[in-house]
Amino acid sequence: MDEKDMKSMLHDVFSEAMKSKIFKDRDKLTPDYVPEYLPFREDQIKRIASALSQALRGSRPNNIFVYGLTGTGKTAAVKLVIRGLTERASELRVPVYTSYVNCRQRDTGYRVIADILESLGGKVPFTGLSIAELQRRLSKRVDSLRGRVIVVLDEIDFLIKKQGDDILYKLIRMNEELSGSSVSVIGITNDLNLVDMLDPRVKSSLGEEEIVFPPYDAVQLRSILEDRSKLAFYENALESDVIPLCAALAAREHGDARKALDLLRMAGEMAERSGKDKVTREDVEAARGELEKDKVYEVVSSLPLHAKLILASILNLTEDRESATTGEIFGEYSRKTASLGLETVTQRRVTDIISELDMMGLISARVVSRGRYGKTKVVKVQASRESIEAALKEDELIEHLLK
Repeated sequence: MDEKDMKSMLHDVFSEAMKSKIFKDRDKLTPDYVPEYLPFREDQIKRIASALSQALRGSRPNNIFVYGLTGTGKTAAVKLVIRGLTERASELRVPVYTSYVNCRQRDTGYRVIADILESLGGKVPFTGLSIAELQRRLSKRVDSLRGRVIVVLDEIDFLIKKQGDDILYKLIRMNEELSGSSVSVIGITNDLNLVDMLDPRVKSSLGEEEIVFPPYDAVQLRSILEDRSKLAFYENALESDVIPLCAALAAREHGDARKALDLLRMAGEMAERSGKDKVTREDVEAARGELEKDKVYEVVSSLPLHAKLILASILNLTEDRESATTGEIFGEYSRKTASLGLETVTQRRVTDIISELDMMGLISARVVSRGRYGKTKVVKVQASRESIEAALKEDELIEHLLK
């Protein structure tokens, strides 16, 4: 293929894309899109808005912790309320400022504080500062605003589990240093037990409101998909069984609306690439396989080394049987670290990592009673073994440890 043929090919591909009979606006199915209305979350939205409304009166709102599994609308609801609060504060000319940080993407205390400072108009030098100096500058900047500052820490569990709760403590206690402003924190997390992990000093300073987002059921997911599909797809672009199937599959995954939307979007993309006029059940099934493979591979590839070793241990132990206990997993993991000359983390930390892998959907871990022998946690592989193995084998240290 010469240069002319290449240009012709690209022209044809782009021209076909412009003629799509499937998508009207695929961005309406992405996680970044925050709709004007979130069905089935009215109660939670009202509670968040009620707590934050104190800022419009010039008072400091309470700190809020928002809990719920992935895809239950936590982030969208908080962003929706923050957007409405900002608009109302502007109308009333009340000084309210907001900052949003995703702690999974900014999982060091330094980066979190730097992002908050920059979002509030502060400057962070390219050369870097000590975290103490960065906190001092943030405090000074917040005080200069003479208003109410609301900081949203999304997926805050990633920060706390990796860095501890010192940054959260400093943000909360910053109010003691401020004279004309205040800081309130909204923490969003998938971990229902996160507060129990906090230092007693942080717990006592939080004084937080807790708002729980339950999973969506299949009927609710279907309604959400129907609403969003009207914005994303052309009329009659979906076969009648596409949305019910996407909703039913996502309902099995703890009511994850994000997964349902991803599945619908991917099915549309597959139909579009095939030159179809309609999305069919077969496109949904194909999209399901692609998403499962891609998601598992991506998640496993990004795991820390010891989490990968624990996952490899689970794979080895469950190759010829359904499940393994945490004690067996710790023993297998210890043998692997010894063979690599690595330090072994504690059994308690291994248990914590197993819980994190469970939360990611890679495994399932449940506590079962063994009668007079007490209780133990039984672990099974939940995601595709093939995808997990493929990702683990990309790590040269671990490749030879898999059976």
